[in-house]
Amino acid sequence: MKKLNEYVNTLGNDLVLGFHKLALFAIGAGTVWAAGWTFFDMFAKHHASIADLLLMFIYLEIGAMVGIYFNTNHMPVRFLLYIALTALTRHMVDIMSHSPINIDEMLAVAGAIFVVSASVLIVRFTSARFPSDKQIK
Repeated sequence: MKKLNEYVNTLGNDLVLGFHKLALFAIGAGTVWAAGWTFFDMFAKHHASIADLLLMFIYLEIGAMVGIYFNTNHMPVRFLLYIALTALTRHMVDIMSHSPINIDEMLAVAGAIFVVSASVLIVRFTSARFPSDKQIK
C-alpha cells in the first residue's frame, strides 16, 4: 500500500508539473501571437499610437513574467503590478483621446495609478528590507 501511495504521489506531481509547463508554454505562445498581430496592425496603418506601444510593453512584461516563472517557479508580484500600471496608463491615454474628457473617470484612473505605484514602492521596500532566500532579481 505504501508503494502504491508513493507511485500515485509521484504520478500526480508529474502530471501537475506537465500541465504547469504546458500552460506556461500556451500563455507564452499566446502572448507572442497577440504581440505579432499588434505589430502587424501598427505596420498596416503606417504608424504606432501611444496606446499601441503601451500594449506592446504589456506583452513584453507578460513574456518576461512567463520566462521568470518558467525558470524559477516563482511569480514576482512586481511584474503583475507593472502590467497593471501600464494597462491603467493605456486606459488613461484612451480617456484623454475622447472629447469631452470624462474628468471623473480620469481622476479615478489617476487614483488607481497612484495606489498601484504605492504598492510597487511597498513591495520593493519590503523585499529589500526583508529579503527571502529565493529572491528574484
